Amino acid sequence: MRIAVAGATGNIGTLTAAALERDGHEVVRISRSLGVDLATGDGLDDALAGAEAVVDAINAPAAGPEETVAFFGATTRNLLAAEERAGVRHHVLLSIAGLHRVEGNAHYAGKREQERLVAAGPVPWTIVPATQFHDFAEMVASWTEQDGVATIAPLLVQPIAPADVAEVLAEIATGEPRGRYADVAGPEPQDLVDMARRTHQARGRTVRLVPTWSGLFGPAMAGDVLLPGEGARIAPTTFDDWLAGQR
Repeated sequence: MRIAVAGATGNIGTLTAAALERDGHEVVRISRSLGVDLATGDGLDDALAGAEAVVDAINAPAAGPEETVAFFGATTRNLLAAEERAGVRHHVLLSIAGLHRVEGNAHYAGKREQERLVAAGPVPWTIVPATQFHDFAEMVASWTEQDGVATIAPLLVQPIAPADVAEVLAEIATGEPRGRYADVAGPEPQDLVDMARRTHQARGRTVRLVPTWSGLFGPAMAGDVLLPGEGARIAPTTFDDWLAGQR
């Protein structure tokens, strides 16, 4: 199949494109750095010519709720319109497990808009809600790290390996549209603070972590809010397995 991957230079997009090519598919990589601008639609029609499916794994720049909703809205509208013109038969969207249980988070607001447009759009679709990735804790700590100290929310998550997410997206893109797919998660719950500490240790770094709800992730995300729902698809790679590959 000829399959386009939007956000192809990002973490998940890169891995998804590689998984598809490994399995013999022709991959079209869509990214602004590669000459296709989803925000304006420039280059999209040429990129999608002959594509049978599209995987949307784009990310948004850090911004407030209005800007994030506007970004995801514009890119998704442009992508869906170009897909309709090209006769694409399957749009696969990577989303977030627990998305509709969280208010007040700009990124989640943008992803909800993205889901809304895909579900109401002209192209048959599958939405794949995934839990946080194994590298999420380290990334969150890096946002606030200063002079060897970082604040981080004590979230309960059930993290998944980025490579496992890519395998699921590649599998689904080659099949029939499924509507809203089951949550996709890793095999075991983890505390975000402990994940960050262990990741730093694996990389030989010492960072003092200060748990707090005063940052981007508030008490509304505490407890089991971010855990996968019933009937989740559990990916095989544990956090320990992933850590071992980071040393």
